[in-house]
Amino acid sequence: MYLSYNTDRGLEREENQDKVKAGFLRDDISLAVVCDGMGGAASGSVASDIAAEEIYRRVKEGYVDGMKSSTIRNLLETAVAAANTIVYSMSREDIDKNGMGTTCVAALVIGKHAYVINVGDSRAYLMNDSGISQITEDHTYVNMLYKHGEITYEQMVNHRMRNIITKAVGADESVEPDFFELEETGNFSIFLCSDGLYKYCSDRMIYESIYSKNLDKGVSDLIAYCNACGGKDNISAAVIAN
Repeated sequence: MYLSYNTDRGLEREENQDKVKAGFLRDDISLAVVCDGMGGAASGSVASDIAAEEIYRRVKEGYVDGMKSSTIRNLLETAVAAANTIVYSMSREDIDKNGMGTTCVAALVIGKHAYVINVGDSRAYLMNDSGISQITEDHTYVNMLYKHGEITYEQMVNHRMRNIITKAVGADESVEPDFFELEETGNFSIFLCSDGLYKYCSDRMIYESIYSKNLDKGVSDLIAYCNACGGKDNISAAVIAN
């Protein structure tokens, strides 16, 4: 199993409000979390930092070998709920942090099994010999319009409200994340990223840069490409390959 991750401020933002936390729990078990903060001043970075650290810590400390899938799901959902409570409470107690929140996408890979959870518009992709596919669904206003047939895919990509998310960790008293469970038979990779990356990089570019390639170089190349295209947002990625 291989792991690589990186984050970059980009060229236009004054600070990096993305947070990536990743590591090995065992030789064949990896955990990665990518969060993209929102909020004025430094609030976004506070929210993303709290969420990434809390989710990673709770999953790492709570994981036990031989866990059933249902227990793993509960572990991930409980970790996200705990992070949500902390961020929400802090935003209510400190007026300077009012309204802060963060997206979150996390993947726990155990051998040939992958467990993914997400809130917001940071994404998880599956890559294997057949190609690349998006695992998560964006919690955004434009995606909701698209699902209801009110706008086309082309309109969604360039819509003036494309940056509005409908779910975030810490935005409300409670949050309902999406959960996905995958089982692969051959080689595969789970790729996590913030919107600062996928808004510049096509699925094909991500696949050709990462799958069956040097992961550190692939992640660095994608971030460099985003910056070469303008780097208007923070850029983060994490990949687990098995």
